[in-house]
Amino acid sequence: MFRGQFKYSVDAKGRISIPAKLRKHLSAEANETFVMTQGTALCIDLYPLDQWQKFEEKLLQLNPFQPNEAKFIRMILQHASEDSFDSQSRIRIPQKLLEYAKIEKEVIILGALKKIEVWNPKVYEDYLNSSTETYEEIAAKVMGQ
Repeated sequence: MFRGQFKYSVDAKGRISIPAKLRKHLSAEANETFVMTQGTALCIDLYPLDQWQKFEEKLLQLNPFQPNEAKFIRMILQHASEDSFDSQSRIRIPQKLLEYAKIEKEVIILGALKKIEVWNPKVYEDYLNSSTETYEEIAAKVMGQ
């Protein structure tokens, strides 16, 4: 499982380094490959290849004749892209995804259990501050069951 927060830069070619603390959690089945797509928040989701394949199995269960399900399939796959590590453990993020997440130079890389999220630091800060509820209140609602 991926966890932790890391601040990195995006190079001129749109590449980011994946932190060693996250890389060590990649399974051999992922083959050092990620599938990336737009997140449901204003971020980029990076799925190790083996986790993406499990996610695609869930997508296959959706009904393409149900408007919301068809739209979700289209939206999640329209900018999906695959890349493997280069010799410096970097992956290239397509320009469309960088634009979607409003990423320019700096990124926050978050471990998010089975995936990694890549955020513009300012967008992430705004996201965290947008809730009118405290961390304690959200925890009680989510975990208090």
